[in-house]
Amino acid sequence: MRLLFALISGGLFGAGLLVSGMVDTTKVQGWLDVFGAWDPTLAFVLGGAILPMAVAWRFTVGRAPKLGGTFPPKPEPRLGHNLVVGSLLFGAGWGLAGLCPGPALASVSFGGWGGLVFLAAMLAGMAVAPPARRWVDAMAA
Repeated sequence: MRLLFALISGGLFGAGLLVSGMVDTTKVQGWLDVFGAWDPTLAFVLGGAILPMAVAWRFTVGRAPKLGGTFPPKPEPRLGHNLVVGSLLFGAGWGLAGLCPGPALASVSFGGWGGLVFLAAMLAGMAVAPPARRWVDAMAA
């Protein structure tokens, strides 16, 4: 049953990416081009993600998921070097390629070689990130 709900959730997420235009790199780069041909429509996508999540955090207090496991804890409220560096790297990749992880996976089916190259680079970055973090943490200590 849990896998069925995961499949439904993933399908709904993918459909949302397509409907919102998040898999269109020109739309995403237009959102980031605030001094040029700025496209503000992705602000509605952002609001459509943040507002329900803010409400969902309130409903999870003292509850457990119906399909087992636990809800993830709230994020740490303070800014650390890991958050700042990670955000800069994520933002730079998002701005250069116009894709983030979810849309990158969705674009593999129609993105041609560019989508595959981005996916390979993203997976390589995910593999390198844990040892790089340990190295940075050791340097900071």
